[in-house]
Formats: sequence, structure tokens, C-alpha cells
Amino acid sequence: MAKCVVVADDLTGANATGVLLKKNGFDTLTLLPASVGQADSIGECDCLIFPTDSRSIPSEEAYSRVREALAALSGPEVCFYAKRIDSTLRGNLGSETDAFLDALGPEYMAVCVPCFPSSGRVIVGSHLLVNHVPLRRTEVAADPKCPIHTTDAYLLFKGQTKYPVAAIHLDDVHDGAEHLAGVIRARREEGVRILVVDSVTEEDLETVADAVAAAGIKAVSVDPGPFTACLGKRLIPRGEQKEGKALCAIGSVNGVAGAQTRCLLASRPVGAVYLETAEILESDERRQKEIGRLTAELIRRREESNILAVIGCGIDPKRRVPFEPYMERWGLDAEGLSARINAAFAEVALGVLEACPEIGGVYSTGGDITAAIHSAAGTVGLRLMDEVLPLAGYGIAIGGKLSGKAFVSKGGMVGGENAMVTCTDYLLKHLK
Repeated sequence: MAKCVVVADDLTGANATGVLLKKNGFDTLTLLPASVGQADSIGECDCLIFPTDSRSIPSEEAYSRVREALAALSGPEVCFYAKRIDSTLRGNLGSETDAFLDALGPEYMAVCVPCFPSSGRVIVGSHLLVNHVPLRRTEVAADPKCPIHTTDAYLLFKGQTKYPVAAIHLDDVHDGAEHLAGVIRARREEGVRILVVDSVTEEDLETVADAVAAAGIKAVSVDPGPFTACLGKRLIPRGEQKEGKALCAIGSVNGVAGAQTRCLLASRPVGAVYLETAEILESDERRQKEIGRLTAELIRRREESNILAVIGCGIDPKRRVPFEPYMERWGLDAEGLSARINAAFAEVALGVLEACPEIGGVYSTGGDITAAIHSAAGTVGLRLMDEVLPLAGYGIAIGGKLSGKAFVSKGGMVGGENAMVTCTDYLLKHLK
């Protein structure tokens, strides 16, 4: 049997979610509707995806199909359940979610995050926007089978379910995973069974997934796929990793590096943490606290993925920190402040690599960060091995704390949108 069961309301959505789970390294199979009684015959897999073809049928029949699917596919081996819904909220959202909660029992809570950043779907204040347009003003709203009359996902669920529903808005998400975990626990204690959670970016989805895992609740993921992929990384046990492990240090803040980072996070399973620049520059005490936080979090997440990453928060233009106040405070120019930030990246990288000897290689973007890591490690030289792509090289460290570790480094402005993915994939391949 599978460790993860996903029930989708159509085959296309089932396969789309399955692909996202596959990208995270899970062996994934789609079981066709007519074969539900033959689930045991398809062999072992990590994730089993099952479409019920129930989007445009009466809600009572949709409920029955989902209950029947869960009766056939559930088992003690399953540790993660997900309900794949349409990315534009069409269909029997409430009744199909009710079927999950009824089948799995009162200890379960449905966490709905109808956000698909790479497809232009975001949810703010419970309102779904499609490519910046409110849902009810899109062509989808006039769907002849499943028309949409509101942009508010909370109201859609509330009008379709028998269970208490609550909304969690973006401020609680942006206050961090620890805070959000407390909010989730509080709603659970109040008797809420379905949460509708705001999210705009891939980082938001990661934060919500961290919070759900930290809250210690039994959760059903309800979404069009990306949140299921994020939460699955945390809840689905992994077999032995066949590839090596790599650490990414991403400090460049230009638009090219930003697009490359988003591409990496969207297409590969990455255990990512974000370095808060202001914490590094405020004081020595806060600097060390931030370095300790990042190092501990990456070490904690070492089993989630074969790619770990520390990313400067300035990759998001809205989170960039102006240097001027800190230049006066520290008596440093912009170059000096950058060196202080780069040294923090290096401390995090060395701390993680020392604690996790199974990490065999480092990918870094930005020449200054690459140099800072080797300087802190006492690297004597690099044995150059190959060109990964123009202006991105692969080599092996000689001497110092990282002797024998593999490195791929690239300038922040180098390459197209997939350049970071190409470099990381290359590194992992050579660490087998």
C-alpha cells in the first residue's frame, strides 16, 4: 500500500498533483477509476493518486464517490491524505472535504490552501485571484457546469460543508511558522474542522506546511497540488536517498537570481530557510542568534530533501533592507556591510556541513558568498573538474575544513531561468 493517498475530482488534476509529488522524489502512481478494487495489484508506491470524476455531479454523489475511494484505499500504512481540488474552486469542495473528515475521524482537520503561484492563483483575505483578477470576474465564473458566484473561498466552503470553517489571513502566515502553528492549534481547540489559509508565494506555502507539521495535528491537505507537495515533504516517510545531498547558499538579490531561485523552489524538493538581513546587521547578538536559527533549522530538515538551501531574504524585492542606516551605525560602506552578510552565509554553511557530513557538495550563487565560504573554511584551492554551463564551474575543494567537498558556483546574473536547477541537478548527479 501507499504512504500517501490523494483523491482528486478529475484525472487531469490527479496527474498534475502526482507530478508535483514525483518532483519531490516520491514514487507516484495514478489509479484509474474503474480499477479502484485492484489497488493491491499495482505494487508498492509512495503516493497513490485516485480521480473520482466528481467535479460536476450532484454533491451527494460526489460525497459517496470520495467515501468509497477512501474505504478502498485507506489503511494503517497511509500517513498522509490529500484532497485535490480545482485551482479555480469549481466543484464539490465542501461535500468532498466532508467525506474525508467523516471517513478519517474527528481527530483530522482539513487545511485548504488554494494557491498555485506558478499558475497565477493566489489567495488573499480568503479571496482567490487568477492572474491578478478576482475569481468571479474571470471566464471560469461562467463555467456552464460549475459556475462561480463569489471570489471568497471561505464562503464557498462554508456554504458547502456541514463542519465549522475558519479563515487564516496573510498576516498570520507572515508572522512565521511558530506563530501560525499556535493559531492552527487554537482554531482546532475551538472546534474548527476546515481552515482556509491565505498564501501568495512558494515561501508562504512552505511556511504553512512548516506550521501544520509543528502544530502536531492530523491534517488533510486540500488544494490544487502545490501545498500537498510542500506538506508531503514533511509528512511522507522517505526511503533511502539514492542521490547525494547538497547545500545551496543563495545570496544574490538581482532579478535574474530571483527568477532562478523561484524556478528551483517550484521544480525541486528544497528544504529552504531565509536569512533575514536586518537581523545580521542590527547587532552582534542578533547576528549570532540568526545564524544559530538558520543552522539549527537546516540541520533539523536534513531528512526532508537532498537539497537544503539558505537564501537571502533580499531575493524578494519587497524584503530588501536599505543599507544607509547600518552604514552609519557600523562605520562601514556598502561593501563592508555586504562582507558582513556574506560572512554570515559562510558561518551557516560551515555549521550545517560540520553537523551533516552526508552533505557532499555546495552550490553557491554570487562570487562574494563563494569566496566567503572558502575563506572561512580555510580552503587552499579548487581542483577544477568541468564547466556546468558558461560561467558556472564544478570543482573539488582542496585543504581546509571542506577538503574533498564538491562545489558548483555561479555568478548571480549568469544563465537563464533554469540555470540554478541545471547547476543543482549537475551537482547531485556527481555526488551519487
